[in-house]
Amino acid sequence: MGRNSESDSNGWSRARGLVVKTLVLIGGALLLKRFTKSTTRWDHARIVARSLSGEKFSREQASRNPDSYFNIRTLTCPATEMVDGSNVLYFEQAFWRTPQKPFRQRFFMVKPCPKDLKCDVEVSSYAIRDADEYRNFCDRPRDQCPPPEEVIDDVAEHLTTIYLKRCERGKRCLYEGSTPPGGFPNSWNGATYCTSELTILKNNEIHTWDRGYDDDGNQVWGVKEGPYEFKPAPASSFNGMFSPLNFAPSQPMEKRIEGSFVLQE
Repeated sequence: MGRNSESDSNGWSRARGLVVKTLVLIGGALLLKRFTKSTTRWDHARIVARSLSGEKFSREQASRNPDSYFNIRTLTCPATEMVDGSNVLYFEQAFWRTPQKPFRQRFFMVKPCPKDLKCDVEVSSYAIRDADEYRNFCDRPRDQCPPPEEVIDDVAEHLTTIYLKRCERGKRCLYEGSTPPGGFPNSWNGATYCTSELTILKNNEIHTWDRGYDDDGNQVWGVKEGPYEFKPAPASSFNGMFSPLNFAPSQPMEKRIEGSFVLQE
């Protein structure tokens, strides 16, 4: 009787051990499959769209170098989706102190790069047919925003396209890229063409650098020191509310706001 009980106990112990090992092996295989699963072209586009979205500020950079950079608030949110799956985002910029009065508004269209190009995601900027109708779009209840079909109709002139690649392992960024050589036509402030650079960091920080050049290759607008650095909004956006960095400059805005991702008119 005692021997049979001991034998049964040992048998159950071995069986449990085998079950545990089997579960561990299955779990490990599933986990390995999850981490080695290749990222699709549309996965890259979705990651970029999410990273661009949200409220971001250049406050820290403006604190370090107030002569070249302002504390700008950018706000980006989903607007609609095209038939081919492209994400359409609404984007606006404003001084931190007056977020309800954006001085620049655009649509971004985010989608995978064509297969014949050596890039992962393309981000195109477009003018808005009736920008006033979209003022503070992201802050409004959805039922007070233009419907998706109207958004698509309001996508106007194509301005620029930035081609992004995944960053190499070990770098701080997720994606980085620029406009193609030669940039895009631009006539603001004496320019004939413009270039843009975009870097998306792993903490959803965005670095953007836009510059305009004349026929002789001279830079006629855009920050020369380096890109604007837009960091995600802190837990409380009210700290430092009355800092001088948050007040609009005395000179005309169009002459002083430069290098801010979306090109000048």
